[in-house]
Amino acid sequence: MSDHAHHDHDDDFLETGIPHVSKKEYLTGFVLSVILTAIPFALVMGGSAISTPLLVLILLGFAAVQVVVHMVYFLHMNAKSEGGWNALALIFTVVLVVIVLSGSLWVMHHLNTNMMPGAHEMQEMLKNAP
Repeated sequence: MSDHAHHDHDDDFLETGIPHVSKKEYLTGFVLSVILTAIPFALVMGGSAISTPLLVLILLGFAAVQVVVHMVYFLHMNAKSEGGWNALALIFTVVLVVIVLSGSLWVMHHLNTNMMPGAHEMQEMLKNAP
């Protein structure tokens, strides 16, 4: 029997179903991770002129993209591996991240509003001062 008769799946996967990953793919994932960390860091620390709500949305976008990069390049999750179960895990992860991020922002907003009532009045007084 030839070698090809034993392979019922793509050449990208080893016999165990684990995807074969090269050093180049790990390096690509690492470089993308560094870029996806450096840009939001620069936006926050550089004192950009972007409004706070827009900056938060940009940071959440970068975080979501970074989660996908980690899942694809480091956890090797794609639609073909594990018979499609990884695609379901990706959907579950996205839903969970949306719930956690939106819930965290909601809680932090309401804590700020309800626990620091004097701070808002102080800011209004400072804005109206001559």
